[in-house]
Amino acid sequence: MPHQSNEKDVLREWRESAPYWAKHADTVRSMFAPITQALIEAGGIREGQAVLDVAGGAGEPSITIALVVGDSGSVVFTDAVAEMVLTARLEASKQASNQASKQGRTNIAFNQCFAEALPFLSNSFDAVVCRLGVMLFPDPAAAIREALRVVRPRGSVSYAVWSTRDSNPFFHVVMDVVSRYIESPPEDPDAPGAFRFAKRGELAKLLTDAGAIDVNERLRDFDLIAPLTPREFWSLRVELSDTLRAKVAQLTHEQLLRVEQEIEEAGRQFFVSGQMTFPAQVLIVSGRK
Repeated sequence: MPHQSNEKDVLREWRESAPYWAKHADTVRSMFAPITQALIEAGGIREGQAVLDVAGGAGEPSITIALVVGDSGSVVFTDAVAEMVLTARLEASKQASNQASKQGRTNIAFNQCFAEALPFLSNSFDAVVCRLGVMLFPDPAAAIREALRVVRPRGSVSYAVWSTRDSNPFFHVVMDVVSRYIESPPEDPDAPGAFRFAKRGELAKLLTDAGAIDVNERLRDFDLIAPLTPREFWSLRVELSDTLRAKVAQLTHEQLLRVEQEIEEAGRQFFVSGQMTFPAQVLIVSGRK
């Protein structure tokens, strides 16, 4: 069942988070590059194709996929939040003007829309991708049906979602410490959240139920790597998460200092010589029309 009561809250959180995603766009692009590559491989994305990126956030994986499909192909970026669409436009423009890195293209179109109501004709795209978005949708089943509607026959739909909390210390190192200071209600496993589809088979079943064929699910292990110190990691995590920002706002100054120290101690093994390396795991779930 869709959680309509959460929809406005989710959109508000992303509007407030957009400036921080713009601030950390380069770091996030680097950290999540292995996920983007896994989606490209799962979807069989290649030069000349038309690709739809649903819930593209700060511009990825659209910008990277635009390089893969080349000038003979195209990418349509979508997001439900106007502030994220603007962030993605600016990021794509910045990358396109960066001649040294040769990143970014002009073959990207931008559209603000909900994943459950895509404003595109049926059979319009060769592939649809969604990186770390479907678990946050109010009605993921409807979003998957829409993705299958707009993709061409035999075209691919590919999703990346976080695997279990325990396999992703990037999240639980912080939350385990913060939860000792701020009590949190039990999570509704069916409500929008990072680990909504962490259980194997759940997202694959939604694809099958929506009519997808050749449904495939794979675990992808990789490392989240960035040139960050523990203190910089803490700032990144707080700024990118509306939920975490709200919790931190409840801490006293003394509690905040203790939390920062405890997180640095808990995460010490993941930082060496100014470099952050967290083991991570996602599920890549794909199918065809």
